Amino acid sequence: MSVEEGMSTPENTSKMTPAPVEKSDAQWREELTPEEFHVLRQAGTERPYTGEYWDTHTEGVYQCRACGSELFTSSEKFDSHCGWPSFWAPLAEGTVRYLHDRTMGMDRVEVRCATCDSHLGHVFEGEGYGTPTDQRFCINSVSLRLVKADEA
Repeated sequence: MSVEEGMSTPENTSKMTPAPVEKSDAQWREELTPEEFHVLRQAGTERPYTGEYWDTHTEGVYQCRACGSELFTSSEKFDSHCGWPSFWAPLAEGTVRYLHDRTMGMDRVEVRCATCDSHLGHVFEGEGYGTPTDQRFCINSVSLRLVKADEA
């Protein structure tokens, strides 16, 4: 995992990642609900145990709610008891990017969509999750849209 300092265009793109999406705040406000805009575009956080997917066990692919890029799959989702959907890895390298987040007096790693630069949540490492990567991608439900396996 490579953590970037700034908000530059992602360098770690893959063949699965669509071309970058760039829109003005006004365009995003037209397309997103106020809660989606707050989380995705202003790096907000939904309250724990309130999001649509925190306790979902449905098979499928989780897309970025802002641009539709495929980010995570249900096969990497696990119950971390944190109140947000948790994944042990993204769908593929380059689908997300990482930034240092030193807000709120903490030193964390923010996770953003590599296609549209929307805030998704944070990734934590080395806390004994018992996953293949020992990582927990703690992602806001409002940042995601689940496409069920039987609908794909």
